[in-house]
Amino acid sequence: MAHSHQASGVQSARLSASEIAENFTDLHPAYKTHEAVVAADRCYFCHDAPCMTACPTSIDIPQFIREIQGGHPESAARTILEQNILGGMCARVCPTETLCEEVCVREVAEGKPVEIGRLQRYATDALMARGVHPFERAASTGKRIAVVGAGPAGLSAAHRLAMLGHDIVLYERRAKSGGLNEFGIAAYKSTQDFAAQEVQWLLEIGGITVEYGQSLGDQLSLDALNATFDAVFLSIGLGGVNALNTSGEDLDGVRDAVEFIAELRQASDLTALPVGRDVVVIGGGMTAIDAAIQSKLLGAENVTIAYRRGRDAMGASRFEQDLAASKGVKLMFNVMPMSITGTGAVQQIELEYTQIDEGRVTGTGETVQVNADQVFKAIGQTLTGQPQALALERRKIKVDDNGKTSVMGVWAGGDCASGGDDLTVTAVAEGRDAAMDIHTSLMG
Repeated sequence: MAHSHQASGVQSARLSASEIAENFTDLHPAYKTHEAVVAADRCYFCHDAPCMTACPTSIDIPQFIREIQGGHPESAARTILEQNILGGMCARVCPTETLCEEVCVREVAEGKPVEIGRLQRYATDALMARGVHPFERAASTGKRIAVVGAGPAGLSAAHRLAMLGHDIVLYERRAKSGGLNEFGIAAYKSTQDFAAQEVQWLLEIGGITVEYGQSLGDQLSLDALNATFDAVFLSIGLGGVNALNTSGEDLDGVRDAVEFIAELRQASDLTALPVGRDVVVIGGGMTAIDAAIQSKLLGAENVTIAYRRGRDAMGASRFEQDLAASKGVKLMFNVMPMSITGTGAVQQIELEYTQIDEGRVTGTGETVQVNADQVFKAIGQTLTGQPQALALERRKIKVDDNGKTSVMGVWAGGDCASGGDDLTVTAVAEGRDAAMDIHTSLMG
């Protein structure tokens, strides 16, 4: 993005290449073998494991940890991948601290859970390093299924369906698969191009053809897909970004956090990425945290997250909030944007203090001005390009427990479908479960 207004403090190479490289190293370094065995030894192998119940993909956690303890990380990986084929990425990006690890008996008793996420990464990395795909494809059923969208839900559905012997055409609007795992997650959570490697590895099951540059409503029509294929699975994600609806939103330097993160993840040289001196991120979810921390890691001096509700209502977990604070990000609660001002480029943002009245956010009339040469919008995304024929629920594609939509022969899952919660792990579960339902209905 060219900046004609030099007054703007948005510039590249605020830090040296070595400083940036150091900043973007792995958030949680991988375990060495002896560390993994010591960590596995802390597990009580609970019979009614609460961690398993807390996992959206229901991984048999005590089983895989026991396999690591016994010196068999690759069989541990199989246990994980049977339930969650994107177990490698989930081990990196899953908010384990609010899922499996939060309910770990060790966490409840001692405040230090078994590090399930890092153990999962240790196992899946060991298997993937061997370069062998752990599953066999069943004999061909002769059935063809279209999967639209190569994000976590689509990849999970395509893999499971291919494994069951169906032939899949996976359509993706971008030039690269992975969805938000590839374009939407902080770079320090997925280092060394892991997301792309995982996709390549997943496709080794066979029976999946990927076609890029294909999006629903442009190159693809649901009616045509439904007529051509035996079943259709939609995992189109949320393509639009909510507007702030404040004046000055179109000023230079105001942009979507999702777009910034995508640009950062695809950049070959992070020193070339422009970042402001004073950055304000509007929102309270993981995207807001990821954009704020990465601005700081690129060398922004002052980074503020402005969220309209209190700390406890924030979508991002306490672990993520504390991570942001530890990197020097300022968290402001109970403030909402009123106006963005500047000549050509943004210079200031005016925030109004809020109060919560019967669950609704209302302004108090009191405002504060914050300097900003860059403002990121991270206030949620919206469904775009879905066909008229599909019934919606809360502005997402309405699905039942098995992912069935209102249209015969069409299933949906992931962020585009009702019932999702913006987690990679939930999208994987929804893709897998819809695949099983498609299989059952096709095979009678």
